[in-house]
Amino acid sequence: MSKIDVFVAPRPNPVLIRAMTSVNRIVMLRGIPGFRDILPFNRLAGLRGVANVRHIDFPDTDLERLRASCGAGKASFITPNHPEFFTDWMIDKEIVSQVSPLTASWATNGVVNGLGRMMQKFWLANNLIAQIPGNSGAAKEHSVAWALKGHGVLLHPEGGVGWHANVVAPLLPGAVEMGLEALRLGRATAPDFKVWIAPVIWKLAFTRNVEAALAKECAYVEKSLKIERQATDTLPQRIHHICSTLLTRDEAACGMPSDEGATYAERQKALVTELGRRLGESISPDAAITDTIELLRRARRWQRENTGDAEGQKQVRALADTIQRLQRVGPWASANPHITQEEIAEHLKRIRNDYCRGGLRDTINRFIPQPAGPRCAHIRVPDPLGLHEYPGSIDDAVAELHRRMQETVTSTVTELAAKGSFIFYPNPFYRH
Repeated sequence: MSKIDVFVAPRPNPVLIRAMTSVNRIVMLRGIPGFRDILPFNRLAGLRGVANVRHIDFPDTDLERLRASCGAGKASFITPNHPEFFTDWMIDKEIVSQVSPLTASWATNGVVNGLGRMMQKFWLANNLIAQIPGNSGAAKEHSVAWALKGHGVLLHPEGGVGWHANVVAPLLPGAVEMGLEALRLGRATAPDFKVWIAPVIWKLAFTRNVEAALAKECAYVEKSLKIERQATDTLPQRIHHICSTLLTRDEAACGMPSDEGATYAERQKALVTELGRRLGESISPDAAITDTIELLRRARRWQRENTGDAEGQKQVRALADTIQRLQRVGPWASANPHITQEEIAEHLKRIRNDYCRGGLRDTINRFIPQPAGPRCAHIRVPDPLGLHEYPGSIDDAVAELHRRMQETVTSTVTELAAKGSFIFYPNPFYRH
C-alpha cells in the first residue's frame, strides 16, 4: 500500500498555523495594497492576492453564531459549502482562525500525502487530515478524538468542488456520523455533552465588471479545445457553444447520434442514461441499477474488489469518470433565465479543469485557479444543528443540514442581487 493511501495523523504546529493565517490574509487573499491595482504588479498573483478576495463580508451576528458552537466542553464539526478550489482553503482558514484556530481540516489525500515528504510534513503541521477514498476509518477516528478535545473539525459535506456557488450539492453523511460518535463518547463521561454541526456558506461576487477578462479566458479555452467561435455569439452563448460541442464529442465517442433538436439538458440526460446502462452491465450484469449515485458507489466498490482485472478496471473507470464529468453541469445550469458573470466564470473554470489538459498552464490552473478580477467573499452562518437535541435519523440530519445551507445560500444571493452586486445576461442554457 502506497503512502498516499495510508492515514498519517496530523501534527499541528500552532506557530506555523498562526504564521500561515497571516500569510493567507496578505498574499493569498487580499494582496498587498499599493501594488495590487498597479501594472505590472497586479499581474503577479502574490502581490495581487492569489485568490483576489479584496473584501470579506462576515457580519458579527454570523461570526458570534459560529463561535457559540465551538470551544471547550463541546464537539464541533464545521461544514462549509464548496464552490471553488484553492479559495476554499483560504476562506475556510480565515473563518476558523476567528473561532477555533486549531481546527483540523479534511483535504484530499492527493494534496496531503501525494506531493512528497516535505509537503506532507507541511500539511500535517497545518492540521490537515487526508481523506482517503475507501479507507477513511482512521481519519474519522482521529477527527472524533480531536473534536472531543474542544477543537473544531472542518470538512466539506458536498465532497469535491462543483463550481456552482448558488446550489448546494447533495451532502455526504460523514460530519453527522462523526458527530454522533462524538456524542456517544462524550456522553459516556458528561451527560450534558453537546455536539454541533456548524454549517457555513460563502458566496463570491466580483467587485467590478470583468467581462473583458472572462472573454479572454473564454478565447483561451476555445483555442485550447479547438472550438471555433461563432462571430455573433455573446459571452454566455460562447460558453453554451463550448459545452454543446464537448457534449457532441462525448456522444460521438459513445457512438450515440446527437439530437440537434433537443436541449443541452435533454441530450446530457440521454447520454448519462446510456453510459449508466453500460456501466451497470460491466459491474453487475444481473441487476438493473437506475440510481446514478448508487451506480457510481457500486462502481468504486467494484474497482476496489477487482484489482486483478486490468481490462475491466479500464472500462469501468472510463465509464464512471465520463458520467461524473458530464453530471458536473447539473440541472442548476438551465434553471434560471439569467446568468451572472460569476456563473460564467464557474463554467469556464469547470471546463478548464475537466477538459483542458495541454500543459503546465492548465495544470497550475487546476490547483490554483485564477479569478477574472477582484472579489468580495460574503460569509454567512446558518443555525447550527445540535445533534444532542436532534431526534431524527442520520439521513434526516443530513437533509436538515442541506436545507439550512441552501436556504442561506439562496437568501444571500437574493440579498446581493437586490443590492446590484451582479451583472446579468440571458442564460442560453435555459430551455436550449
